[in-house]
Order: sequence, then structure tokens, then C-alpha cells
Amino acid sequence: QVQLAESGGGSVQAGGSLRLSCAASGLLFSNYVMGWFRQAPGKEREFVAAMNWSGERTAFTDSVKGRFTISRNNAKNTVYLQMNSLKPEDTAVYYCAADLGMAVTTNEREYDYWGQGIQVTVSS
Repeated sequence: QVQLAESGGGSVQAGGSLRLSCAASGLLFSNYVMGWFRQAPGKEREFVAAMNWSGERTAFTDSVKGRFTISRNNAKNTVYLQMNSLKPEDTAVYYCAADLGMAVTTNEREYDYWGQGIQVTVSS
């Protein structure tokens, strides 16, 4: 059974940082593109960042470029989202997702497995 478990969320003031982790189990982690998505209250879920199996390919939504980084440790079956210079508009539930594919994709329908999500709240 595949499980993706997010951790590291919480509340922070604007300008602060958080690092999200997503631990995967039940799959061959290095075969998967790993992505992060988020859903703010009253809005649709949106793509945030993704990384291919080797870490050589990444993608970010424009609003987080230069502030967020994504990384992965295939030995630990874990993907990370480092979030710096956080803004109130980053407030959302953040989801980790896994896509059995080679190419980084921003399309949530391409992802096969999802975590339960974790809350990130940024106050002004």
C-alpha cells in the first residue's frame, strides 16, 4: 500500500521559513516524479513544485520561484519543500504527490498517489 506522509507544516509570520517533508512508502521512490501542490480556502488546488527522479529537472509555479526549493533523498524515500520568505498568500493545505513518469509535470491528473495534506498558515 502506497503512503505519502507530509510533515513540517504549521504557522509562521510573513517572511519566515518552513520546510515540508514527505515520506513515501510502498513504492519504488526513485521511479517517481515527486510534486507539491497546495489548496487555499475557496480556491482550486494548484501546482507548486516538482522534481524528477534524479533531481536534475525541476519546475515551480511563478509565484514561488526564488523563494521555494524542492529536493529529494532517494535513500530516505523523502522529498522536501523548503519555503522561504513566506507570504500570507502562501497559506494553504500543501499536498505531496507521486507520478510514475520520467518527465516533470505540473498537471495534477498525471499524479498517481497523494498525501493527506498539511496546513501551512502565514500571518501578516
